[in-house]
Amino acid sequence: MADVCRHEGLKSWVAEVAAMCRPDRTHWCDGSKGEYDLLMAQMVEAGAAVPLEKRPNCFLFRSDPTDVARVEARTYLSTASPEDAGPTNNWIDPAELKRTMTALYDGCMSGRTMYVIPFSMGPIGSPLAKIGVQITDSPYAVVNMHIMTRVGSKVLEELGSGGEFIPCLHSVGAPLAPGEADVPWPCAPMEEKYISHFPEENLIWSYGSGYGGNALLGKKCLSLRIASSIARREGWMAEHMLILRLTNPEGRQYHIAGAFPSACGKTNLAMIRPTIPGWKAETIGDDICWMKVRPDGRLHAINPETGFFGVAPGTSHASNPVATEMLMEDTIFTNCALTGDGDVWWEDMDGPPPDHAIDWKGKDWTPDSAVPAAHPNARFTAPASRCPTEIHDWDDPEGVPIDILIFGGRRSSVIPLVYESFDWDHGVFMGASASSEATAAILDKVSPVRRDPFAMQPFCGYNMGDYFQHWFEMGDRLGDKAPRIFYVNWFRKGEDGRWLWPGFGENSRVLKWMCDRVDGKVGARETAIGLMPEEGGIDLSGLSMPVGDMEELLRVDVEGWRGEIPDTERHFSQFGSHFTDRLRAQVAGIRKRLGLD
Repeated sequence: MADVCRHEGLKSWVAEVAAMCRPDRTHWCDGSKGEYDLLMAQMVEAGAAVPLEKRPNCFLFRSDPTDVARVEARTYLSTASPEDAGPTNNWIDPAELKRTMTALYDGCMSGRTMYVIPFSMGPIGSPLAKIGVQITDSPYAVVNMHIMTRVGSKVLEELGSGGEFIPCLHSVGAPLAPGEADVPWPCAPMEEKYISHFPEENLIWSYGSGYGGNALLGKKCLSLRIASSIARREGWMAEHMLILRLTNPEGRQYHIAGAFPSACGKTNLAMIRPTIPGWKAETIGDDICWMKVRPDGRLHAINPETGFFGVAPGTSHASNPVATEMLMEDTIFTNCALTGDGDVWWEDMDGPPPDHAIDWKGKDWTPDSAVPAAHPNARFTAPASRCPTEIHDWDDPEGVPIDILIFGGRRSSVIPLVYESFDWDHGVFMGASASSEATAAILDKVSPVRRDPFAMQPFCGYNMGDYFQHWFEMGDRLGDKAPRIFYVNWFRKGEDGRWLWPGFGENSRVLKWMCDRVDGKVGARETAIGLMPEEGGIDLSGLSMPVGDMEELLRVDVEGWRGEIPDTERHFSQFGSHFTDRLRAQVAGIRKRLGLD
């Protein structure tokens, strides 16, 4: 593969990293099945991976207990000025951060192989795609990148001799002395973990973690933190969103992009099987959405990934039958439990729990154990080609035109089932004020309810006050071709603690209302928070619900909303002079509608 590379700048960078990290050998990845199989066989032999007898070509990994999720406290945005990073990012001066990390990288790959992974985010050659090159000493990262991105010689051919690429350097931070035995999951102590981004240079450096978005640098690091910064400069959007195609019984297609914090049902919605007769759903992506205004004046979207890196606990036939089917073959599982018959298991899986299993820490587990069998953030990595609802043209380099944008989160109270924005500016306020109860996808939970604007707070690669302004500017460009904006909350509970909405496939009923709104088929009632379904507006045919539940789901809790406003204003106040006047006007508007002014 090295001789396929015609890019002298890339070859020079690889040589520079090798001189600093001092690996025993260097391997240029070709993305082939043979390469994947060989690496997986080596990890099985080393005790890092367990083949699953019940699932063809599936493997289980167990991470170090200190390395189980994204670590926001160790994730940095390094810009010339802290003002450019903004208050929601951890900032370190670039020169200082590079000195610290260069010292850590010195000899960090001793005893290991250094893998060079040329990869494309988006269809190779697409006007919406970007090329990255990840250097890593983690074979686990390599096989995951095989699934999640387009890897190999075709990427180098597209890069040519002078194309632009995003350098992504990663090490688990665990050099091996001569003769030293390796461990199944090498990583550095928490205080030595750094997930660092240099958006002014389009550069990513990650050290010390082998897990998920900390190590698969095409994912959150490139696709969101670096890409969002590039998107602002170039006039497009890099968002933490699913992409879904819905087709109604008449054959009319609608394309939906939706932003939800991790572990809030994003994958389940992306793979929804509608319960309404005649409606069909197809999956385009479950996590990353890149959108550009194309020649037709509309916002077109691609999923730059080629796989799904989803949360396993809670995934079942009831919650996500598509994923359940998808995960039967060709999947990498991480931090799930291992059953005696060679299968994986996690909490809320179908059927009764096993009588005995090996938990995610490698210890015996029974249903009487005081700890969960799978880590709450246990993951699966599965190729998009395995998804039963994958659309036939999901790899179209032009992407799909977006009709609807959805924001949402996990809230047990206050937020109703669904409402629509009055206009684009109000929709930006809805996204900017989004919140969710904390999930297991991050280690640094600081409060039960987190403000998570656009589900992007952990992923925005520049000052989020400027990010809000970028949304307004995109709306100005789109004009009357802008998508409609909605907010949903599948997780509202009654006073008795019971879920009020059945969720899962029944969410298609809410999506149908949105599509009908786009087509002007149904009306809406104006409320203080937005446009709500009229009585009977949501199709409940064939669905049995307790009396009063729907009324409560669509009730505007005025007192609850009045209580939300101070917290929203506190969150917005941190952006200071970067807080846009247009968002300030939206705050004033909802205060007035709620009778606060």
